[in-house]
Amino acid sequence: MSLLDDPAAIADFRDRLLAWYRAERRALEWRDSQDPYHIWVSEIMLQQTRVEQMGEYFSRFIRAFPTLGDLAAASEDQVLKAWEGLGYYARARNLHKAARHLLAQGGRLPDTYEGLLALPGIGPYTAAAISSIAFDRDHPVLDGNVARVLCRLLRVEEDPRRSAVRAGLIAAGEKLLAPGRARDFNQAMMELGARVCTPARPRCSQCPVRDHCRAFRELEDPAILPRKPPRRKRPHYQVAAGLIRKGRKLLIAQRPSAGLLGGLWEFPGGKQEAGETLEECLAREIREELSIEIAVGERLCCVEHAYTHFSITLHAFAAQYLSGQPQTLGCASWRWVEPSELSAYAFSRADRRVIEQLFPEEQKPGGGA
Repeated sequence: MSLLDDPAAIADFRDRLLAWYRAERRALEWRDSQDPYHIWVSEIMLQQTRVEQMGEYFSRFIRAFPTLGDLAAASEDQVLKAWEGLGYYARARNLHKAARHLLAQGGRLPDTYEGLLALPGIGPYTAAAISSIAFDRDHPVLDGNVARVLCRLLRVEEDPRRSAVRAGLIAAGEKLLAPGRARDFNQAMMELGARVCTPARPRCSQCPVRDHCRAFRELEDPAILPRKPPRRKRPHYQVAAGLIRKGRKLLIAQRPSAGLLGGLWEFPGGKQEAGETLEECLAREIREELSIEIAVGERLCCVEHAYTHFSITLHAFAAQYLSGQPQTLGCASWRWVEPSELSAYAFSRADRRVIEQLFPEEQKPGGGA
């Protein structure tokens, strides 16, 4: 008989899982908080960040904006600076937008799945996670960790990223969910996937529910599940950026709010095109983006950086301002700043690494990541 069709087996699964979670759960700042605002912020961060990576970022963000009202009252630049280093900055912009909307509606986070789903930046998984963890609503969650656990538990041989397969996994999660204990159950499933039912080397000997797991019983290597198609090769781009000086000051530009790294500041430049040198690329990009002329000097450093769908080599060049009034042709804003002021602005990780290499004495403790 299938686990999902056996009430006694489901009850045993729940009991074993919850007992393991009570004994083995990690102490996490947001998990130990009962504040729905803290749980909301943590779940938005966890959309694209692993638990082990986000602790310092969560603490920094909550120190900057202790309440929903504080977040709503902040400027977008302040929010992006507090988020700096976490990447996927649309999450921060949506969090800020939602906080302002909620403040206008009374300043409380909705306590229902449907109410949460209506907020910017919240999809079905995040709504289920917040409603269950913050308000103990009976909604199953399905993040990557839980999907992996369910695929192995039920021996699902299809790609869990397919919509029909995801729907089946959510339905399975609904059957397994412990009614009235959704907060602990969902976190237990996520914890199991993160710490025991790991992608490459699952620790089956430590699994509290292995007796119910078909992959453990039936497969030589449970790690072959879940099935995924081969990864596509990521394109790689050469990018030139200019540290453009006018006297002591450097020119920085703010990226448009829509798109990759929206709202962050950068040393202006762009991707190299076929047939041009990096120096020619930089002069062209500065002309197209800001409508000024520069003299490109020596290459100062190179930084390798990978994004989700592509990677870059960022070549940072010294450059001297020659003529023209900067215009916002390909950027949202621009400023001339002293090197000592760079730490006040939110930069991408790649640009921040350039700053750390070239201006280490100007970096304040606890600054950009």
